[in-house]
Amino acid sequence: MSDGAPYPGGTEFGFELLTCRWAERAWPPTDEGDGVPVVARQLGTKRRRWDTIVVEADPEGLAARREFGARALDSDLLHVVRNAPAEWAWYRDALPDPGYPWRYVRAAVHRADARGVVETRRDGNRVQIRRVAPYPDWVNRLVAVENKPDLDASAARALGDQLRHDVDAGLADEVWVATAATGDTVEPALLEDVPVEVGVLTLSFGDRTTAEVAWYPSRLDPPSEGDGAAKRLEIAERAYGSGWRSYVETMRPDCRYFELRREGAALVPWCASKACHQTGAECAGSCPAFEPEPPSWRTRGWPVEGGPGKGISRLLERRRERRR
Repeated sequence: MSDGAPYPGGTEFGFELLTCRWAERAWPPTDEGDGVPVVARQLGTKRRRWDTIVVEADPEGLAARREFGARALDSDLLHVVRNAPAEWAWYRDALPDPGYPWRYVRAAVHRADARGVVETRRDGNRVQIRRVAPYPDWVNRLVAVENKPDLDASAARALGDQLRHDVDAGLADEVWVATAATGDTVEPALLEDVPVEVGVLTLSFGDRTTAEVAWYPSRLDPPSEGDGAAKRLEIAERAYGSGWRSYVETMRPDCRYFELRREGAALVPWCASKACHQTGAECAGSCPAFEPEPPSWRTRGWPVEGGPGKGISRLLERRRERRR
């Protein structure tokens, strides 16, 4: 690594990005995987947010999902899209009772039409809907990964309750902890208080990120219907829409010091002002070293619509789109 750390900057943020890139290239770590990996970061529920999410997707279902665009479908849109009929029908006849006022469903129908994921027409005062395609069953499994590069006793104690919640909640098919390999005969992570149902991955870094399974996870029993199944699909949709490269949307690639540097097979943010791999929290408009790109940079071979920062954003978006 360019700064001498075992992973960019020695931060959990840098470790997380390399973990996501490894998962994108090499998932599953065992023979138990079931589909194409769609990888995202910092997703979950109101009670729990996971560092890394791996959606194991059915290849044909994933291809069919593209019919509904690159953006995520939220719970209201999913209610419309999944139940839209093949033939024209009044939306209140076509859709199941949502359990909340129909005016919100009507608003979701109009949003769905604006995004082109259903068709609408009027029959007098009634809004009719028709599907553009059947919504596919594209999610095979949902895997949660917590990233703790330095999993010492104090970190394990802090994680214990969260991991126990992950196992008991049953939203994920598997739960893992990813940590940096130490090279010890027995990895320290195996000696810490981690629930036995949680798998342990040890990652090594260099020209290429590799991972070894130090402890195999238990297969959990996630819900196949009801609110739990709906929540799993919402998480998968958000993973599909955001991917793990969405970090650039909360950082400042328009700063003259923002760069992408290759670390193994990953492109990781680099701050030329501080000469380090910055974290997501550091790279904000409040950073004292922030300087906008000079306007002249936007006339030297860069497209009219932006300079290097826009180019970085487009590059990451193209990579995200390829993974979809």
